[in-house]
Amino acid sequence: MLKTATIRQTGTCSTTETFRQARWNEPIIFEMDNDGEQGIVVNKPSRKVAETVPDAESLIPQSMRRQDTPGLPRLSQMRVLKHYIRLSQETLGADVNVDVGQGTCTIKYSPKVNEQLVRSHKLADVHPLQDDSTIQGSLEIVYKADLFCREISGLDRFSFHPRSGTHAIFAMASMVRAYHESRGEAEQRDEVVTTMFSHPSDAAAAHVLGYKITSLDQDPVTGLPDISVFRRAISERTAAVFITNPEDTGIFNPQIKTLTDIVHAKGGVCCYDQANANGILGVTRAREAGFDMCFFNLHKTFSIPHACGGPGCGGMGVRKEFARYLPAPVVDFDGQRYFLDHNRPHSIGKIGSFIGVVPAPVRAYAWMMSLGAKGLREVAEIAVLNNNYLLHHICQIRGASVPYAAGQRRIEQVRYSWQKLFEDTGVTTEDITRRMCDHGMHMWSSHHPFIVPNPMSLEPTESYSRAELDQYIAALRSVAEEACRDPETVKSAPHRSCVDKIEHDWLDDPARWAMTWRAYEKKKAAGAYE
Repeated sequence: MLKTATIRQTGTCSTTETFRQARWNEPIIFEMDNDGEQGIVVNKPSRKVAETVPDAESLIPQSMRRQDTPGLPRLSQMRVLKHYIRLSQETLGADVNVDVGQGTCTIKYSPKVNEQLVRSHKLADVHPLQDDSTIQGSLEIVYKADLFCREISGLDRFSFHPRSGTHAIFAMASMVRAYHESRGEAEQRDEVVTTMFSHPSDAAAAHVLGYKITSLDQDPVTGLPDISVFRRAISERTAAVFITNPEDTGIFNPQIKTLTDIVHAKGGVCCYDQANANGILGVTRAREAGFDMCFFNLHKTFSIPHACGGPGCGGMGVRKEFARYLPAPVVDFDGQRYFLDHNRPHSIGKIGSFIGVVPAPVRAYAWMMSLGAKGLREVAEIAVLNNNYLLHHICQIRGASVPYAAGQRRIEQVRYSWQKLFEDTGVTTEDITRRMCDHGMHMWSSHHPFIVPNPMSLEPTESYSRAELDQYIAALRSVAEEACRDPETVKSAPHRSCVDKIEHDWLDDPARWAMTWRAYEKKKAAGAYE
């Protein structure tokens, strides 16, 4: 009774050391295939239906018909149910645990009422080829989400075509190229400048389009790019700068307007990777910082589900002089009706099908409407408060440190280092990641290359209570103390979780990559896994 009362009073368990997770060693569903077993028996059509409706196969051109039936696994309904229920029991996530360890991916609470909205037949049953007159409600929401993002960023037009932040960076780089082509400078301007602590996609997406990339190091003291070095990197060959602020260390650059002024003086375009605006909503805007373009990851800042890589959305905004290059069509309003404007001769064209994943801006619109301007500002204030609460307490854990800008506060996240703990005990950040799973906590190892040695990126957002943050801190402290006392227990983790030690060597060998079961079987037959 006393224990129950304690939990009710604090709102969370005082310890995570009693955590035990279901561990099934569940096979891949294709490995469960059993000849003669089936989940559903489809009734044969009645004679009247068969005489009236042609055979479906006859409607498919001969050249498109399969020669063999698809190799789907044969299982009973009950075995299928058990398989997926077991997998769900082996999952950690935002709806299960304190998920502040997802680092730069940002996991926050997604209101379940918004899921009800997007699953309504009024949206879920809409066909993307319907006439504009039949989808006025959906177009209105997308258009008004655009208006909200304009106000938040200070920019003049938004598109929700991009399926992710990286996709939005690619689209911005495409617009940069179109802009310079219109001025006859595309061949001359073949360089893009970014920084080491901006998201790696800022360099990668621009490189895919053929740009030469210059990634600037951070000053070892401030953690920010040196202005004199930045100035030397910018020239008449600079097409654009792609930069994150705050960067992935959580450090905000107060001299960002100086950097954008330097780029503009040389004729370059300033592109803001504002994927994560959790700590600056209602505080700073892209326009006042001097940017020509920006994007928001709706699955970071605006609370749609991260969804393990999709369906995401990178809401991409531009100043009016770049609006003509936006992907087509855009959603417009003539004062009486909402419509899709396809007549955009200077557009970079489609970067994806239709107008994007419409449920994404619908969820974001609902979230913004529920909070209002004051609420969005409060999101930023709580996110910063939570982050600096973590910062204060983790700095007191043995072996943890915070490189760069010593003693300074951070904005929405911090990239910590376990290097001192590693030097004292031999325990790495990957070891800690697996041991945290034994506490029912997730800590993602997503920070290669290790510019910060043995890194750990935490971002509490506005979603977590003080009691939950205390729970996460206690788990980290317990693992660090254990590493000093009994390092082998940490190194051999996990012990109470379903997680296994990941062999990263597989990721470095394309000969062993297999995106489908069929590809796996082919490579296995060829001896790739011997």
